[in-house]
Amino acid sequence: MSKIWIITKRELQSYFDSLMAYILLILFLGFSGFFTWLYGSDIFFIKQATLMPFFNIAYWTLFFFIPALTMRLLSEENRMGTIELLLTKPVSNWQVLMAKFSASLLLIIIALLLTSPYIITVYSLGNLDLGEVFSGYLALVLFSSMMIGIGLFTSSIGNNQIVSYLLALFIGIFFQIIFQMLGQNFIGFLGHLLDYLSTNSHFASMTRGVVDSRDVIFFLGITFLSLVFSEIMLIRKRY
Repeated sequence: MSKIWIITKRELQSYFDSLMAYILLILFLGFSGFFTWLYGSDIFFIKQATLMPFFNIAYWTLFFFIPALTMRLLSEENRMGTIELLLTKPVSNWQVLMAKFSASLLLIIIALLLTSPYIITVYSLGNLDLGEVFSGYLALVLFSSMMIGIGLFTSSIGNNQIVSYLLALFIGIFFQIIFQMLGQNFIGFLGHLLDYLSTNSHFASMTRGVVDSRDVIFFLGITFLSLVFSEIMLIRKRY
C-alpha cells in the first residue's frame, strides 16, 4: 500500500507541476458554474432547490475532461521509455495502475469538493434534498472512476496522447449514446443488456436520489475491467 501511495503522490504532484491540475480545476469550475447558475436550464430557470443542473453539466464536462487528464499517464511513459524503467522497480503492474488511477481520481474529487459552495447556496435558497445531493456526487465519482479506467486503458495502448484521448472518447460514446440507442431497437434480453450498458440510465437514477446496487456495480465493474485490460497491456510491455 505504501508503494501505491508513493507513486500516487508523485503523479498528483506532476499534475500541479505541469499546470494540468490548475487548468482542469479552472475550466471545470468555470463550465459547471456558468451552466449551473447563468445559462440555459440553470437553477434560477427551473426555480427549484436542486443541484440537478450541476450534475447534468458536470457529467458531460467530466466526460470530455477526464480523457485529457489520463491521456498522458501511460502514453507519455511509453513515448519517453520510462515505463520500462518503472516496471523494472519492485512494484507490480497493478500497483502502478492503482497509483495512477488514484492520483487522477483524487484530482477529480478535489474539483468536486471545490463545488461545495453550490450546496450551501442552494440549501439557503430552499428545501434541498441532501440525500439527492449525496447520491448525485457519488454518481459523479463513480462515473469519473469509470472514465479514468477507460482513459488508462487507451493510454496504455500506445505512445500518442492524442490517439489515447480520441480513443477514450470513442469508447465513452458507446456507453454514453450508442448502447442506449441500440437498446431502444431491441427487445428481450439483448435490449435489457444494451440498456444496462448505457451510463445515462445509471447516472440518472442516482442523481434522483436512488442508490441502487446495480448502478454501483455497473460503474465499478467497468472500472475494474478497464484496469484489468490496462494491466494486460503492461504485462505485454514487461515481457
